Amino acid sequence: MELRHLRYFVAVAEEKNFTRAAKRLFIAQPPLSRQIQQLEEELGVDLIEKGSRPLKLTEAGEFFQAHASELLEKVGALKTMTQRVGKVERTLSIGFVASTLYGLLPEIVRRFRTRYTHVQVSFHEMTTMEQIKALKEGRIDVGFGRVKAEDASVRRIVLREERLIVALPIGHALSDSDEPIRLLDLQNDVLLVYPKAPRPSFADQVLEVFRAHGIQPRNVLEVRELQIALGLVAAGEGVSVVPESVQGMKRKDVFYRTLADRQAISPVMFSVRNLDKSEELVNMLAVIYEIYDEVGIPHVKESL
Repeated sequence: MELRHLRYFVAVAEEKNFTRAAKRLFIAQPPLSRQIQQLEEELGVDLIEKGSRPLKLTEAGEFFQAHASELLEKVGALKTMTQRVGKVERTLSIGFVASTLYGLLPEIVRRFRTRYTHVQVSFHEMTTMEQIKALKEGRIDVGFGRVKAEDASVRRIVLREERLIVALPIGHALSDSDEPIRLLDLQNDVLLVYPKAPRPSFADQVLEVFRAHGIQPRNVLEVRELQIALGLVAAGEGVSVVPESVQGMKRKDVFYRTLADRQAISPVMFSVRNLDKSEELVNMLAVIYEIYDEVGIPHVKESL
C-alpha cells in the first residue's frame, strides 16, 4: 500500500463518483478504478458497495477513509514543517481574528520582533476555521482565534478566558445604570452577531452563551464582521456581545457594559500544526506568557 492509494481512495470517497475523482486527481478513470480494486484486494475487504448509485462506502470503507484522511493530513504537515526547518530565512506567518488586535496581540508581536530581529513576521486576518485550514495547508504557522473547533492535525492552547461585554448605542435604556447587565435584559433587543460565515464562528459562541443560560434572543441579525456590528450598534440598529478587549477601540457613539452572567466568556486560542515545535513558535509562546505575567492575566502555561 502506497500513499497514492490513500489519496486515490479519499478522492473517490469524497467525490462519491469515479469520474469526478479522476478529474480531481488528473488521471484517467480506468487506472483509478484498477487502483481502488487493487487496494481492496490487498486489504481483503470491500471498501465500496458494489453497484451503489451514488457511490456508497461500506463500514470498512468509512473506517479506512477516516484514518486515511488523517494520515494524509499528517504527511502534509510533516512536509510543511520539514520545509520550515530547512529554510535559511526564518519566517513566522500569523493568522488572527480581528478582535485579538484590540487585546495584547500587537504588544506581543512588537516584543517578539524587537527580540528576534532575524525572523520575518507577516499577518493574515482570517476566522478561526480559516486559520485551521491555513495551518494544515502551510499558509500560516500560528493562529490566534476564539472558536474551540477540534482537528487532529492542529494543536490548540487556550491562552486565556476573556470576559464578554455588551456594546450598546448611546441613549439605550440600559446605558444609564452602572450595574452589570443580565443577558435576559437583552432578550428583546436586536442581537447583532458576527461573522456570518464561515461557521462555526464567534457568532455561534455568543448564541451558545445565551442558550446555556436558557435564553433565546427574539431577533438575531448576522453581519459579516466586528466593525460592521459596532457600526450598526452606533446607528441604533441593535446591541452586540463582544470580547472585553474591544472596548479599547474608542468610539463616542458606542457604550460598553459588563455582563452579570457567569461563564459569559470567550477563549483566546493559540493554534499550531500538531507536532510543530519550531524555535519561532516556542519563542512566541514564551513572549505571550511573559506579557501575561506582567499585566496579571490569569493563565495556565503550556509548552509545545
